Amino acid sequence: MLRYILSRLISLGLSLIAASLVIFLVIEVIPGDPAAFMLGLNATETGIANLREELGLGGTLVERYWAWVSGMMTGDFGTSYTYRVPVSDLILDRLWVSLPLTGYALTLSTLIAFPIGLIAASRQGSTTDYSIMGGTQLGIAVPNFWFAMLLVLVFAVNLQWVSAGGFPGWSDPLAAVKSLTLPAIALALPQASILARVMRSALLDTLGQDYMRTARAKGLTRRQAMLRHALRNALIPVLTIIGLQFSFLLAGAIIIENVFFLPGLGRLIFQGITQRDLVVVESVTMLLVFAVILVTFLVDIAYAAADPRLRRK
Repeated sequence: MLRYILSRLISLGLSLIAASLVIFLVIEVIPGDPAAFMLGLNATETGIANLREELGLGGTLVERYWAWVSGMMTGDFGTSYTYRVPVSDLILDRLWVSLPLTGYALTLSTLIAFPIGLIAASRQGSTTDYSIMGGTQLGIAVPNFWFAMLLVLVFAVNLQWVSAGGFPGWSDPLAAVKSLTLPAIALALPQASILARVMRSALLDTLGQDYMRTARAKGLTRRQAMLRHALRNALIPVLTIIGLQFSFLLAGAIIIENVFFLPGLGRLIFQGITQRDLVVVESVTMLLVFAVILVTFLVDIAYAAADPRLRRK
């Protein structure tokens, strides 16, 4: 197991290095000069050169890349060009919105997916099964930003149960949770659809196993055999998907946060792009990539712990 963990750690390190190179080079080739953008149309070349030096935009690509990476390794993400505050402070402020939203959406998707996946598997081939599978296919196909706008029209504009957007802060927890409910539903629907289909497939795969035939031979119904024997084995692939969904939801909430005007990491990236705040875009993107790779690593370790065959590969 130790050897497997070591190999996965090496893979994690190489993935982070590759990701940091790609992110840095992609951001650097974006046309436009942040210093010129900040000083406006009347800026002089001397003023632009001075500001570039102040922002740390001088030097070669290698020097700037090393300064950025070495700073992140020590917890220094640099200073925002726009807000003139440490990027780490901006990220910490926005995590108080993005992390609860991700956890809320993941909880909803799991609570929705487990029962409908179980019902679909226990009634395989029935009208209920076909209806659930059709519904989940629709849930995957519908863009979540379109569904988010539909939720705003129905529950915020017509019924006026919640506000159309904004975040009141955690000083009033009930109002904060209420403001995150529609975004969480919009994020959870596609993920619940995917998870329900995986749950159904995993349960059906177990039906052909010998221990399931033995359980049925002892007089258990199909549903009883699933609940008592198949569910535990089916959870391994399902938990893998849940782990991957967490990182996907954290990184993929950019559009939803902008639809609902939530001050999270996604909106911070969007503002960084529009304001040419490269250090913010680079740092937040790298943080999200790190979250995805870290969760994938933890899922791999958990999977290997549950299935010893993987450790021998």
